[in-house]
Amino acid sequence: MSRPWEGVTRTRLENGIEVLLEPIPGVRSVAAGVWVRQGAAHEAPERMGGSHLLEHMVFKGTERRSAHDIALSLESLGGSLDAYTTRESTGFTARVLDRHLDEALDVLADLVRRPLLRAEDLDLEREVVLEEIAMVDDTPDDLVFELHGERLWAGHPYGHRILGTPDTVRAITADDLRALHAEAYVGRRMIVCVAGHLDPDDVLARVRQLFGDVPAGCEATPVPPAPRLVPGSERVSRPTQQCHVVIGTLGVPHGDVRRLPLVLLATALGGGMSSRLFQQVREKLGLAYAVHTVQSFYRRAGFTGIYLGTRPESEGRAVQAALDELRRAAEHGLPADELARVREQVKGEVILGMESTSGRLHRLAHYALHEEPYRTLDQVLERVDAVDADAVVAAAAEFLPPERQVALSLGP
Repeated sequence: MSRPWEGVTRTRLENGIEVLLEPIPGVRSVAAGVWVRQGAAHEAPERMGGSHLLEHMVFKGTERRSAHDIALSLESLGGSLDAYTTRESTGFTARVLDRHLDEALDVLADLVRRPLLRAEDLDLEREVVLEEIAMVDDTPDDLVFELHGERLWAGHPYGHRILGTPDTVRAITADDLRALHAEAYVGRRMIVCVAGHLDPDDVLARVRQLFGDVPAGCEATPVPPAPRLVPGSERVSRPTQQCHVVIGTLGVPHGDVRRLPLVLLATALGGGMSSRLFQQVREKLGLAYAVHTVQSFYRRAGFTGIYLGTRPESEGRAVQAALDELRRAAEHGLPADELARVREQVKGEVILGMESTSGRLHRLAHYALHEEPYRTLDQVLERVDAVDADAVVAAAAEFLPPERQVALSLGP
């Protein structure tokens, strides 16, 4: 079944795989990707990190390619091959010249469909992932988000560590990964997207050839609703030069009408050098080098917050300055001129993000993963312009009061 969106061909294969194709005139490259609805939030606590470990393991060899063959396959053509795991999905992407699209699709299909998942490869790759976990543990501005997430989500799957823990990663076996692959890498949980210089009919035929016989399988088990928010503060001792602080709260799902007001508020508060937090905490008070807002929007819930890094002697003043900005926005929203400015900033970021085939690719996947209706660029910009002051005031009053926040500080 095919259904045209404006400039985009959307097809659902008989096995449930959703295929989205966007021709882009005037480019010589193409970006392609396969997404699987399987991430950290779908894992049992004792199997935490399994989705990410499986993402690593598919690169260790397939029925047709060795690990070295996979590494060479697109790099030797001047292209790139990448993969990542989130809390709700695993993605495999490639970017190549248009004349190499067939090879890129073949490599992607080989990776996601026919990995060997050998025990001897797992013994080695497990060590690589343990090094990755150690790297995060040695990077306090990454670790603080892991710790804050565990505190904020209070046992909910959205608080799972994507990489897992040393104990859970050591406990995962090759049989576990084979079972996960058989369960999750199926048609009803898979999305294929391609954007760039392409002929939709030709590409769709190739996708059918490569993916048409993937077993349909079952859809992913829904993530449970968000937990009850328990505001408060926590300190984790670590011998670092700076204190790393995250202040944040439970937000809204991606499809919630309050998402765009929250995006505009986050842009005003910490979305660049002109933002309130940057100007106050860094430029005026000199209390931090890095200070910015952070947001995540999942299918069932979300997170909105602030990160700042400051020396121990400045921590109290820096945190108070950030909380003061939250309270000011919570009580007054944004004045008309500031709201107009951040609307233009957000619209500009959206437009610039579509200036590459990779940007277009991830936009296609974004709509499919969230099961939201596709919107043209003009429709997206109109939605940003439609966010009025009342919606911003309401979102600020609901989500920004300091009393609603969970604060976690990592440092001496």
